[in-house]
Amino acid sequence: MTSTLHPLTALTAAGSAAVITTAAGCWPLSLAVALAAAVLAGRAGVGRRVLAAGAAVLLPLGLSLLMLHGLFFSEGRTVLAAWGPARVTQEGLAFALEAGTRTGACVLVLLLFSFTVSTPDLVAALAAKGLPPQFGFVLASALTLLPAMAGRLAAIRAAQEARGLVVGRGLVSRLAAVRVQMVPLVLGLIEDSGSRAQALDARGFGRQGPRTAYRELTDPPAQRRFRAVLLLLAGAAVAVRLAVSWPGTGLP
Repeated sequence: MTSTLHPLTALTAAGSAAVITTAAGCWPLSLAVALAAAVLAGRAGVGRRVLAAGAAVLLPLGLSLLMLHGLFFSEGRTVLAAWGPARVTQEGLAFALEAGTRTGACVLVLLLFSFTVSTPDLVAALAAKGLPPQFGFVLASALTLLPAMAGRLAAIRAAQEARGLVVGRGLVSRLAAVRVQMVPLVLGLIEDSGSRAQALDARGFGRQGPRTAYRELTDPPAQRRFRAVLLLLAGAAVAVRLAVSWPGTGLP
């Protein structure tokens, strides 16, 4: 994700990496993606910013995962230690490790993109594809708020799990948990987006008519093909995950 990449190529790479990592649900892959993101951030000169923002989000999230799943995992069977109602189980620790590394990889990859992409270039690239400039500015604003969004999602999940939400390893359980967690997150994001949209409309971004672009970006054919391959890989990863997690297959 360096400056030689087209903004849409960097965006596709970050999104595809997050999707593939989430679909795989394999902590060694998640750890490898997180390390790769950290190395690329260091080479791009934003290593400290990415790691600081990632730590602010992931440290409390990791502690909450360890406390909730490491000590109170309802599906745990292999008990390693017990203190009253708290039980350290092998399954709970494995679930916390998998969830923590997966979330860490996604957060670091998206933070790397948000700290290295040029907002004017991203807006110009999206406008060149026919999208309104408001969309580009809202997307760029959302990317700059990724740490806060991830922290908000972690707080929502911790609050709901403290109230009895149980997240199992099966696909149905995870989808149900995602639905419950996404509702308050999306409502909050809609409220924030409404405030930004009003500010953009006040500055004339909602006016109709021809527009003049003062920034032109080259989109090499090789990068367009690379984006297509990444999207195919991400779609294939999701399809495989859905296939192996379908009820009756016996797979997690």
